[in-house]
Amino acid sequence: MNREDFPMIGKTIYFDNGATTLKSKHVIDSMNRYYTEYTSNIHRGDYEFSLMTNELYDGTRHIVKSFINGKNSKVIFTIGTTESINMIVFGFMKKKLKKGDIVLLNKAEHASNILPWFKLKEEIGIEIDYIPLNKNFEIDIDNIDTNKVKVISIAQVSNVIGDVRDIKKISDICKKNNIYLCVDGAQSVPHMKVDFDGMGMDFLSFSAHKMTGPTGVGCLVVKEELFKEMEPLYLGGGMNLDFYNDGSYELHTDESKFEAGTPPIAEVIGLREACLYLEKIGMDKIHEYEVELKKYLVSKLEKNKRIIFYNKNSNSGILSFNVDGVFAQDVAIYLSKHNICVRAGNHCAKLLDEEIGISNTVRVSLYFYNTKEEIDKLVKVLDNDNILREII
Repeated sequence: MNREDFPMIGKTIYFDNGATTLKSKHVIDSMNRYYTEYTSNIHRGDYEFSLMTNELYDGTRHIVKSFINGKNSKVIFTIGTTESINMIVFGFMKKKLKKGDIVLLNKAEHASNILPWFKLKEEIGIEIDYIPLNKNFEIDIDNIDTNKVKVISIAQVSNVIGDVRDIKKISDICKKNNIYLCVDGAQSVPHMKVDFDGMGMDFLSFSAHKMTGPTGVGCLVVKEELFKEMEPLYLGGGMNLDFYNDGSYELHTDESKFEAGTPPIAEVIGLREACLYLEKIGMDKIHEYEVELKKYLVSKLEKNKRIIFYNKNSNSGILSFNVDGVFAQDVAIYLSKHNICVRAGNHCAKLLDEEIGISNTVRVSLYFYNTKEEIDKLVKVLDNDNILREII
């Protein structure tokens, strides 16, 4: 699907889309135009190029709000999901939570949605608990204990198990119990239609580079009424109204309050193009195709008796597996020799080791530009005889 839009297609078989995606020529061209035709800073100049840049940069917020249906939200540009989650934890939750309050996570979460909360536990004494996982390593929503819970912070799609969490159901639980809901959308926003308002999120974080966009930019989407209570993590130019020699200062009250200094302008323009590009293809269409590809991949790999699956039934384009008797990194290196890119390791979800009983897996993460023909190549290279001959 749309393979002609990606300059790297044909140079390799790329199955590491959970880490980052290939970049479309639409995104690349939009950023090149900024660098070659109207380079300028934002909110600082009164000349034509600067006004053009202002319009594109600020207008990207509206594009993002439309893309994730966040009419009742504010969109802050960050350097990515990790910074966005840290802004939630230290720019909002730190002043809202107190010693003994419980934050609910789960052991399949990415480090970026674990470590900031650990740090907050060190600083103010919050407690951290974990939503149980079922036998398929998916979260067990029906067994959420809300006693003393103030926050549930969860990925909409796990980056290892690939299960799609029912955010609306979790949101309903949160509303009944006055719990804040923070959603890591790094693996969902690029792959399916996300409805910020309809699903009842308080905070949503995601990165452009996982959705055909550039690295170095992401979004923190905040429910409008909560936005007013957030504090910036750093101060500087562009985010203040004025400051005085007596040490007093005034800050902006809009999103620019959280974007001190010169922001990643070209990257925001690239994010804008990525949203428009994916929306034109259709997020439902993308999700359906990825699930179809994954089912095809599983059906082919099931014939290989050495393959150990960890999530073959999850409803996304992520498949985690191992080859019996072969270390995961050795499989990845072996596949690389055949021009196939996959991820091997713990995928920054180190607490999940305790649940699945193994530290490292091979991860194939699919996107809409992948094909069944590429999958056939992967399956052939993983054939028993080939692995026995080259690795074991």
